[in-house]
Amino acid sequence: MERVVTVEKAQKLFGKEFIGIEQLKPFISRIGLDIEDISVPLIDKYSYSMLEEAANNGYILILCIDNVAGQRITLEFLRSKFGIDPEKSEPCFYNQDWYLDEVFFTDSVIDTQWYLIKKEVVESSRSQPPSDLIHSGLNFPPAVLCAYTFFAYCFANEEYLWFHDFVWTQDVDHNDDRIYVGKYHDIDGKNKNGFSIHRYLSLRDCYGAISFVK
Repeated sequence: MERVVTVEKAQKLFGKEFIGIEQLKPFISRIGLDIEDISVPLIDKYSYSMLEEAANNGYILILCIDNVAGQRITLEFLRSKFGIDPEKSEPCFYNQDWYLDEVFFTDSVIDTQWYLIKKEVVESSRSQPPSDLIHSGLNFPPAVLCAYTFFAYCFANEEYLWFHDFVWTQDVDHNDDRIYVGKYHDIDGKNKNGFSIHRYLSLRDCYGAISFVK
């Protein structure tokens, strides 16, 4: 089994769904950092047969880096670079502030490594509770990986991922409410464009009902 796959072989397998160091250059340049000093890891996390299967099943192979020139790449960092106003520049984040002090937003980073991440939402997962999907064996990606992939892919291919879809992540907020991200464009046109970050509120004792007399 081939444990180290060359960049050339991987790129041939994935085509435009391959985001390596060359494809990352517009993204890294956009956030004002220097890519020249990055040490590219080997593609040894996945075998050739695993990569071949993933390429045939709609996955993106992307090189992720945890920092550039000492700057840690977190959701907080990405938001500071891409902003929250689509009238100034796109792509951008959707204008929200509830998560600004959450650990998953300020501190979570991804390892400098190659990752496989599904390009399209799994159709059978639509409208299913996240707990059921986890129980079924689906592995949710970190929110920062989703955002990193979204912006990197956009600059590499001029295409928005998850344009009308939200995707579940492995992150939770301080109340253990599940984080979901994506849906860059509101199909109804009521909200401005932007990469969204939301939380799936779990039912707790503080949720209840009151009645009123009609």
